[in-house]
Amino acid sequence: MIGSARYWREVPQRYRYEAAKCVKCGEVFFPPRLVCNGCGGREFTKQTLEPNGSVETFTIIQVAPTGFEDQAPYAVGVIKLDDGVKLTAQIVDCDPESLAVGDRVRLEFRRVQQDGESGILCYGYKFVPVAK
Repeated sequence: MIGSARYWREVPQRYRYEAAKCVKCGEVFFPPRLVCNGCGGREFTKQTLEPNGSVETFTIIQVAPTGFEDQAPYAVGVIKLDDGVKLTAQIVDCDPESLAVGDRVRLEFRRVQQDGESGILCYGYKFVPVAK
């Protein structure tokens, strides 16, 4: 259960898709940061991420890490949201072989995994294809 406490502290920003927008330069960070990479600013406003975007690049995982073996093969992609923020996440509810760069996807809050024998369910974001 390493990281469980940190995981649960971050849940609000995960399920509300809250990013931090630097007041000084306007750069948006997800997950939120304490210091802006661009200008060093320390004042941020909350910004809800746009849930729609497009696939910039992706890979298909054939041999999954421990805990994800039953999901292979599955796709993980870099998605550029319509507001410009880029996220890396699993792409689900589709045939990984049919994915293409430029496909439209939507951000959703989903179960990611079950943590060991304790059975703690971990939730996070994944992308699902948008009907064409």
